[in-house]
Amino acid sequence: MTHIAVLHGGISAEREVSLASGAQCIAALREAGFEVTPIDVGADLVATIAALRAARPDAVFNALHGSFGEDGCIQGVLDWMGLPYTHSGLRASALAMDKVAAKAVFRAAGLPVAPHRLVDLAELAAADPLPRPFVVKPVNEGSSVGVHVLRHGDNRRAEIAANWRFGDIVLVEEYIPGRELTVGVLGDRALAVTDILADAGEFYDYDSKYAAGGSRHMLPAAIDAGIYAQAMDVAVAAHQALGCRGATRADFRYDDTAGEPGRLVLLEVNTQPGLTPTSLLPEQAALAGIAFPALCAWMVEQARHGP
Repeated sequence: MTHIAVLHGGISAEREVSLASGAQCIAALREAGFEVTPIDVGADLVATIAALRAARPDAVFNALHGSFGEDGCIQGVLDWMGLPYTHSGLRASALAMDKVAAKAVFRAAGLPVAPHRLVDLAELAAADPLPRPFVVKPVNEGSSVGVHVLRHGDNRRAEIAANWRFGDIVLVEEYIPGRELTVGVLGDRALAVTDILADAGEFYDYDSKYAAGGSRHMLPAAIDAGIYAQAMDVAVAAHQALGCRGATRADFRYDDTAGEPGRLVLLEVNTQPGLTPTSLLPEQAALAGIAFPALCAWMVEQARHGP
């Protein structure tokens, strides 16, 4: 595979993140020796298909994030066109993006997840659906878009319900205190555990993830050795349970507030990990001796279509 089309941009709330990821990947793939055709994906799907047909790439590097980019939609289009593409296929992408469906898969595989409920907006506005503190999040968004932590004394619940723009259903789950951990997976290999310290806010929110100085990444995480190993094992097990391929990143909460070893909880698996200058997967790959151009080239080597 020598000619790669890079899809970036998109129409989700994570468009800017995708453009940043795409710019990094385009440069890295060219450095790795590939011919690259960038395609800025907009609202006109026909235009995107036409651009792909005109480019006639050997494979597609999917640098899209969020709705229509990592939820199975663009994967289905590429499957229809018979074009190999990076990252997970339609089914795994759709499962991972749907947090409730993913939790069901994780529970069935015996993986640790947080207690949660699905509520409608009226129920959220009327009363606390879980004991505080709890987390409110969309069912189908990434990059912490729309996520709120409601603690004791916080009176934003009705306001959040009134201004909700992510459908009629809200995912509410127990807030797990402690640390934010993440583990990158390449194929069947876990890379490392990163301990994320969010400096810009009370948790690892959108600004912490993408703003310069928004967070500090402690790599490798200085945590109990048994928990470190468990996080690596659970990340690979979650990747496999969803049927993922290529690169993913599993996010965890680790409650060590009563001392170590503490309680490890799997939050989600990201099938389109960020590939920006502040992103976690490239840092973990570098720790494992994989330079960014080599990482992008590896993703291309794993490209295929179908489930």
